[in-house]
Amino acid sequence: MSLLTDLINLNLSETTDKIIAEYIWVGGSGMDMRSKARTLPGPVSDPSDLPKWNYDGSSTGQAPGEDSEVILYPQAIFKDPFRRGNNILVMCDAYTPAGEPIPTNKRHAAAKVFSQPDVVAEVPWYGIEQEYTLLQKDVKWPVGWPIGGFPGPQGPYYCGVGADKSFGRDIVDAHYKACLYAGINISGINGEVMPGQWEFQVGPAVGISAGDEIWVARYILERITEIAGVVVSFDPKPIPGDWNGAGAHCNYSTKSMREDGGYEIIKKAIDKLGLRHKEHIAAYGEGNERRLTGHHETADINTFLWGVANRGASIRVGRDTEKEGKGYFEDRRPASNMDPYIVTSMIAETTILWNP
Repeated sequence: MSLLTDLINLNLSETTDKIIAEYIWVGGSGMDMRSKARTLPGPVSDPSDLPKWNYDGSSTGQAPGEDSEVILYPQAIFKDPFRRGNNILVMCDAYTPAGEPIPTNKRHAAAKVFSQPDVVAEVPWYGIEQEYTLLQKDVKWPVGWPIGGFPGPQGPYYCGVGADKSFGRDIVDAHYKACLYAGINISGINGEVMPGQWEFQVGPAVGISAGDEIWVARYILERITEIAGVVVSFDPKPIPGDWNGAGAHCNYSTKSMREDGGYEIIKKAIDKLGLRHKEHIAAYGEGNERRLTGHHETADINTFLWGVANRGASIRVGRDTEKEGKGYFEDRRPASNMDPYIVTSMIAETTILWNP
């Protein structure tokens, strides 16, 4: 008799050319991820070859009940690490039946920015450091923490090793490999300063692909924690008090910044970001004021400060960039629950297109 795992792991390619496509989109809260699957007649490698689909937007907080149909437009394809074979994950954005992007579709506006000739010419690279916290499912308390109590103070947990310092490594490693399998340019992982908190990095990714890859990496993480029976939190300050918050630092460079003389271009870009600090903060994630306090490796939310190798700054420039006179910088302000489409396109718009 077959076991459930045997059936889950069936290799469809042995008996049929048909594949399963899991359509993924962002729900009404701006952070909840939704997905549903459909059967396609054969393998697909280009999103333009995929059919549009629809869903009930009244059940996701994205449409009224009397006019609830929302249309999914396939935008990016990844290999499915759960079903494997030729099966795929499909990142979509959402539109009305008339073809207008719905209000929670942040990808559409980002794609417009990234399609501007001046932006295309600068080939913007992004590396996003996505922090998150693993929580025990029933009590919503970090994994490895005693129920109703606290572990020892921060210090031994960052990049720590050992059963009393590292909690949830099996989930983290499974996610790492699943992202590589999917074709996401995940570049690393590490344990974070607060126990039960981890980080993965995606990049370098060019333009709109940075947003697609972060969202699908988040989706894969949600699915893995679902299997493991834990909850992933992207809250920027999940535990009040003397504990580090969770951010999504965004490393950024343009073609001009990566070439000789790029350090001057970087300093001009940082000056522009400083002039629009309030606008960026307003778009960099909910609850970020609980994280950006001026403590725990952050700058105060109301202060714009940049420096070389300064982890307490809004913008950090690396020593290598200063030494070589070219390279990239790190925007340390985005919260862990930021929308990567908003953050990446806003940085490009401010530094490349905006003229103060």
